Amino acid sequence: MTTAERADTMVLGAGIVGVSIALHLQERGRTVVLVERGEPGGETSHGNAGLIERSSVVPYAFPRDLPTLAALASNRSVAVRYSPATLLRMAPWLARYWWNSAPARLDRLGRAILPLIERSIAEHQRWTQAAGTQALMREGGWIDLYRRKGTLEQALRSAKALACHGLAYDVLGPVELAAREPGLVQGAAEGAIHWRDPVTVSDPGGVTRAYAALFVARGGRLLRGDALSAQQDGDGWRIEAGGRDWRTREAVLALGPWSKEFYERLGYRFPLGFKRGYHMHYEIAPESVPRHPICDAQAGFVLTQMQRGVRLTTGIELADRDAPSDPWQLDQAEQVARRRMPVGRRLDAEPWRGARPCLPDMLPVIGRAPQHPTLWFAFGHAHHGFTLGPVTGRVLAEAMIGETTFCDLRPFSAERFSHGYHANA
Repeated sequence: MTTAERADTMVLGAGIVGVSIALHLQERGRTVVLVERGEPGGETSHGNAGLIERSSVVPYAFPRDLPTLAALASNRSVAVRYSPATLLRMAPWLARYWWNSAPARLDRLGRAILPLIERSIAEHQRWTQAAGTQALMREGGWIDLYRRKGTLEQALRSAKALACHGLAYDVLGPVELAAREPGLVQGAAEGAIHWRDPVTVSDPGGVTRAYAALFVARGGRLLRGDALSAQQDGDGWRIEAGGRDWRTREAVLALGPWSKEFYERLGYRFPLGFKRGYHMHYEIAPESVPRHPICDAQAGFVLTQMQRGVRLTTGIELADRDAPSDPWQLDQAEQVARRRMPVGRRLDAEPWRGARPCLPDMLPVIGRAPQHPTLWFAFGHAHHGFTLGPVTGRVLAEAMIGETTFCDLRPFSAERFSHGYHANA
């Protein structure tokens, strides 16, 4: 009988969250195996706009004003697209999302996640030199475009309301915007807000792979295997991966949108929903390359320079995680984008599609599994997985080691969902 390999912890999932947890545990003296079926950062961590979003101190709330709701209900909005059948199935989830987006509740939720947002850049930067990702990181923030004066004024009022957070931003009229982004088509917007605090990257999947390579260089084990096949083994956990049988004392579930299959097998029921998104890369003349990521606030897409070309990332598609792709949203966003910037031909054979794992209170689940003391959760980061991966790794590692966590983890506890566990499942 083959003797099992042993380690302290297995981390299931090598996206930005899982890789970051593995690195932080390793830095605290734990032996860690990181399990992934493909390349690190090859799924959701690959397909985003590459924003380390320090300025997003308010969670992405459900719209509550009637004009916006009416526009979304038409299902012709470029920013939000939905499958009618999925919308019916998601109705209870959307109702909870809407309820949590009321101003007082949103303020409470924003204060809960603020410590993570505030440290998001610093926790990425702790590995930049060692991982060799300096050339992929760009300072200078990103720019929100507004096509109408009314929406620009409304956005400016919202920005001023964030003064207590000390965020740096510039309000740009058409002349200032043209000077800052000369590649934009003349008259592309009424104005813009340039958020200067965020850091952006030109290859988010590449950054994740570099962090994973750093973990391996420091002695960690990156194993190819099906993370969903991990099983309880007495008080610990076991998995066959990398051609060997492994046993660990603890496990961390960091499988992003695939976490659902694992926790449901153990009897947990969380209201995890999916906001899908697409991206495509485009050719562009050197003189027209965007100097900063540019978001069309109304259409919900981002244009940003990546190593492969200019990437267009779409807004939100409410659909089942694995439902067939629908080209409508990307096609419409591309038409709008061509009126903003002279992007050329498509560079990818097919659009990339991913699913952001979201909970209706806009907070991730981070912490110990209530009914399994040796299992830890880290999923549900919604729009901010790449932003919050390293800082999630830090706070979860602190909790697992028994250190004092730098922020209160109770708002992220799985136990906030009172009906989250069914013993007979």
